[in-house]
Amino acid sequence: MRRFLLPLIVFVVLVGFLAVGLRLNPREVPSPFIGKPAPAFTLSQLHQADAQFSPQDMRGQVWLLNVWASWCVSCRQEHPVLVELSRHKVAPIIGLDYKDDRDPAKAWLAEHGDPYRFSIWDRDGKVGIDYGVYGVPETFVIDKAGVVRMKHVGPLTQTVVSQKIIPLVKELNGA
Repeated sequence: MRRFLLPLIVFVVLVGFLAVGLRLNPREVPSPFIGKPAPAFTLSQLHQADAQFSPQDMRGQVWLLNVWASWCVSCRQEHPVLVELSRHKVAPIIGLDYKDDRDPAKAWLAEHGDPYRFSIWDRDGKVGIDYGVYGVPETFVIDKAGVVRMKHVGPLTQTVVSQKIIPLVKELNGA
């Protein structure tokens, strides 16, 4: 009887972990950056290679960093939501063009619309790695002090924007 008890206990524990895991939302990936300063970097802008951007440039503003790429299929799904969000001017949206070539990225924005205040170009993906990006699209909400307050993995939806991002931005702006 004892020789069956240990495998049974291991089986029950594994089933418990599986049950808990199935209840988790895969879009809500815990980020070690939540509540911590956004990683510092300096990159050139996509459309103006001689213009530089650093998160320090956004101090005093609540803003969104949206990681995208012209080769990203899910970014096509998300893009109309970003365009609509930018029309409402809830917060500046900075695009991070991730592991992409400049010309296809510019052409993609020209074809689909450009919701970004501007995009920055992360050709080798180093900034994305610093932010813990493992796929695109991903979106970060960063507060006035430069602290990451939210990370959304995957395409933004109208529901995520209206129920999570807009209320959080309003709260961070003291509205």
